Amino acid sequence: MIGFGAIGLEVAKRLSGDSDARLIQIMVRPGREEGVRGQVNGTIQVISSLEDVDPLPDFVLECASHQAVAEYGPYFLEKGIDFGVVSIGAFSDPDVYDRLAKSSRSGGAQLCILPGAVGGMDALSAARTEGLDDVTYISRKPPLSWTGTHAERSFDLESITQAVVIYEGTAREAAKLFPKNANVAATIALAGLGFDNTNVTLIADPNATGNIHQIEAKGAFGEMSVRIVGKPLPDNPKTSALTALSAIRAVKNRARHVRM
Repeated sequence: MIGFGAIGLEVAKRLSGDSDARLIQIMVRPGREEGVRGQVNGTIQVISSLEDVDPLPDFVLECASHQAVAEYGPYFLEKGIDFGVVSIGAFSDPDVYDRLAKSSRSGGAQLCILPGAVGGMDALSAARTEGLDDVTYISRKPPLSWTGTHAERSFDLESITQAVVIYEGTAREAAKLFPKNANVAATIALAGLGFDNTNVTLIADPNATGNIHQIEAKGAFGEMSVRIVGKPLPDNPKTSALTALSAIRAVKNRARHVRM
């Protein structure tokens, strides 16, 4: 596993003692090794370099950053090791996506894009086969949840008293302007019409009770609407609980004979 933030910690806790899916190594930034070793059981190696990866794993789960996707994805894929990605926003850079896709082909490995904080990606991807006409993603969060983002340049977030649209445009531009909120938009774009043809609306809403993700799609298949009101991890209010659960499911599915 690459990364040991809130998601990585949750994955490690949920896999502890699992007899089918075993976490053998965690790679972190240099200097973090000892701190992480104190939070996991002694059978898990904590490393900070690709040179220390031993033995080669069956599957690598990235839950670190966009940079980690670009830096480590090609290495493992070219060695024939399937690579699961949580930080999907990295693919808003077409060069990163193309490089990992090329590496997966040359290594005969799978690049696994996790759905993360949203649902319905299986249906959206299936609908794309017969043609999609329109895909729109609407994200609605409390105003202060947009603190530290591009929205602060145009809005006084603390003074917002009713729902305000802070961005409308394409998924690609949204990923550039709101990189910390890019993963969901990127996931929907990859499952559907792509970054330049997926519509994104971001809303600061003081009445929002959580992070609300809404997907609307139309096409030859008919119409679909998916709405998720996400809760954060208990130990980290900035991290979606469903994202962590999606990562855990991806790992456990590797060992299951029956997969859903």
